[in-house]
Amino acid sequence: MRLENKVAIITGGARGIGKATAELFVKEGAKVVIWDVLEAGEATALAIDETGKQCVFQKVDVKDMKSIESAVDETISRFGKIDILVNNAGILRDKSFLKMSQDEWQSVIDINLTGVFNCTKFVVPHMVEEKYGRVICTSSVVGITGGFGQTNYVATKAAIIGMVKTWAKEFGKYNITANAVAPGFIKTDMTDSIPEEIRNGFIADIPVRRLGEPTDIANAYLFLATEEASYISGHTLSVNGGVA
Repeated sequence: MRLENKVAIITGGARGIGKATAELFVKEGAKVVIWDVLEAGEATALAIDETGKQCVFQKVDVKDMKSIESAVDETISRFGKIDILVNNAGILRDKSFLKMSQDEWQSVIDINLTGVFNCTKFVVPHMVEEKYGRVICTSSVVGITGGFGQTNYVATKAAIIGMVKTWAKEFGKYNITANAVAPGFIKTDMTDSIPEEIRNGFIADIPVRRLGEPTDIANAYLFLATEEASYISGHTLSVNGGVA
């Protein structure tokens, strides 16, 4: 119950890492609000807590400021505060730079980077009022190492590392920490669709010789959300099985 009486928003919480995080946070005592554009978020919230007292779903488009503002107002009305924001929503539109279109660039920027700005912009003022908060953002191993065919994605994930360093400096006086988690190769619907021989090649390059599980990332989010991490801010925690 390390998050007892805490209220957490998790973007992209309908499936994958976001879903695993919502499940873990509720288990640890938090009241969780799942934000996602996918209607599957409703089923996820009901599966976690059919009473609606510990986990609820709000359909939110992180590109849409009005959508976010409305969802924040609803969360405050229902739970009275927001303690934790996990900026987990993200998309891929991979293509080599010379073949990447303007739309493929912009769509990833809009969700993975501007979406993080938008959500944080509306949530943090409520944390300031309470003089408490945890902002946790999803970066990526490729935000540190680069990734072939991922100019758009890497740009967003590298930018997040800089954003949390800046927010740590700006938010610290309000007792708000800002950190990032940089996942490596995680077993999700996306990696399940990769041909087996290619997936095995990825695994061969991971020192612990396995893909990560969504719960591996959820556990990192949990740590950064707890009092145990109260003196950690501006940090990017790599959770990648030892990939250099």
